[in-house]
Amino acid sequence: MPLPTKTIRRLFLNASILVVIVVLPLAATAQTVPCKVSLSALPAAPELKGFHLGMTMEQAKTHVPQIVFGRTDLLGSSKTTINPGFDPRIDTSKFQDVRSISLDFLDGRLVSLWIGYDSNFKWTGIPEFVAGISQSLSLPNAWSEWKVRGRQMRCADFELTVTTIAQSPSFRIVDSGAEETLVARRNAAAEEAEATETEPEEASEPEEIIADRKTKTYYLGDCQPPAPIAEANRISFKTTAEAEKAGYKLSRACS
Repeated sequence: MPLPTKTIRRLFLNASILVVIVVLPLAATAQTVPCKVSLSALPAAPELKGFHLGMTMEQAKTHVPQIVFGRTDLLGSSKTTINPGFDPRIDTSKFQDVRSISLDFLDGRLVSLWIGYDSNFKWTGIPEFVAGISQSLSLPNAWSEWKVRGRQMRCADFELTVTTIAQSPSFRIVDSGAEETLVARRNAAAEEAEATETEPEEASEPEEIIADRKTKTYYLGDCQPPAPIAEANRISFKTTAEAEKAGYKLSRACS
């Protein structure tokens, strides 16, 4: 006996719902696969314009002779920026569609690269840029929302961010390990500075402590006796503790 049409429709609907329930988690899992790619595995993408994390200052200078490096601070960090779109000295053929590039170095090696592209860049929107840079760097689709309209992806030992500035795309890649090292150094320096501020200052001894054998009193370097001490009665000590131990007291004129 054939099933009623109404029953068939209900069975079909239940089966469709079951398929959706099974497929959706799988799709969500596929979109959130973590990026396990390491810096050493990244290819030389043309969108990075010849720069790569880990390159030395000398290599960066060879690539762009016009680079002027900033001062290296006590933590080993140095920053600089080049503007290929505005600096006529720079060979613009190397940096087509690029407005500005910021470089951060730690211990002489590039640990952060930020590139601001102009409005003529081949990837205009965020989705298009994310898809393009993922393919160029052989990265998985493990991007997540970042701030208002940006995207971010964390991999084994680096982090990438894509956003827009002045309606143009920008891209940043950071060495995560180097950033952690820099944060640790900053915290250590702050703790050291705080410890130095809270340590009590040791009282400094005067340069010379003279005493009078006759009166059994001593005088500090900036406090002179009211009358010259006879040479036969004049004695000197290295510290006030030494004078006190010898039985001498600070003169009232110095109190």
